[in-house]
Amino acid sequence: MVDASETVAEIVGAPSWDQRVALIRLIGQRHGTAEHQRIFASIARLAYVPHLAPDFAYINESEFYEPETFHTAYNLAYEATDGFTRVDEVSIGRALYDAPRSLLAFRTMLGLAKNEFAQATLLVAGDDGKGISAGKVDSMEKDGVAVTDSVAELVARTITQAMDGTLFGDPPGELRSKQDKIDTREGWESVRRLAENGVPYADFLHQRHYGGAFRQVLDATSTQRGNLIEDAVEELFVENRIPYIRTGGHDQGEIAARFEIQVQPAPDFVVYDSSGTLRAMLECKLVNDGGTARDKALRFERLRAESVRLGGVPLLAVLSGMGWTRVNDTLGPVIRDTDGRVFTLATLPEMLQVAPFPGLVGSGPAN
Repeated sequence: MVDASETVAEIVGAPSWDQRVALIRLIGQRHGTAEHQRIFASIARLAYVPHLAPDFAYINESEFYEPETFHTAYNLAYEATDGFTRVDEVSIGRALYDAPRSLLAFRTMLGLAKNEFAQATLLVAGDDGKGISAGKVDSMEKDGVAVTDSVAELVARTITQAMDGTLFGDPPGELRSKQDKIDTREGWESVRRLAENGVPYADFLHQRHYGGAFRQVLDATSTQRGNLIEDAVEELFVENRIPYIRTGGHDQGEIAARFEIQVQPAPDFVVYDSSGTLRAMLECKLVNDGGTARDKALRFERLRAESVRLGGVPLLAVLSGMGWTRVNDTLGPVIRDTDGRVFTLATLPEMLQVAPFPGLVGSGPAN
């Protein structure tokens, strides 16, 4: 009987992905079932965990939240009000009429999200008036869409009333107003002082502590983050002309009828050859919590059974998130169920070295 540590070392040191897959398949022959969990956990820890990256370490790019975009809006607001010295309703209304993008700077001063600001305009408009929508806020800030005099006046009135503390009134009990912060605590005087002298770094960090670093952009790009792995896989397939279907946008019955895949829902991607024959199934999972990763690992067990039923169609996993670093009952079982065909964003290009991909590169439609 081969020693477990020798098997692990051989698999981790395999010179190619296909050889690693072949060696992992031999574990059942070389070792009793009592050793399997320890072996797969060791393989996971040594060969796969180092390539996992926490998704909290990065953010998606979003032009609207980049410094250049905000600085443009800020400069428009600053110049139109002579450094925030002309801040009556008429002056701010003129600034908004001439430069709708300046709303981004004014709204950010108030500490209001776009939906909150839109609701605030309803308060100012009163029972007989009409506020603006969150979509209108977006169109002004992002696209600089022109507004009417009446809209500019309403938005200006909302800004000035919020800034002077008359819009929302004094909060009851232990509540604090959002205007009770370093740049608006004394209304426009605070704004002018900080615009001229800057913000002490400790106060800047305190505001980050309040709101969370990158909180707005994280919320705004949550859908992109949820599709992060799938988008990366699709980009790889498109660039290398791999025939595939991303099943999320397809009818599950259609996938079942075309490829005889019975597991529901279908895996995230199915890969096929020029004859339309199913060649691989691929599942993506981004998980940061170990308990959730344990539950998600059971999905691969079901897909493994489907892979066997279909005659041994290769099953692949693309994983991200620190939840998978819990190797005993999360990553280890996934390596077992995929015969080691587990990839991360860092190793994703290497997936093309694993069967059946070398024979499929270039066989899909041209870009």
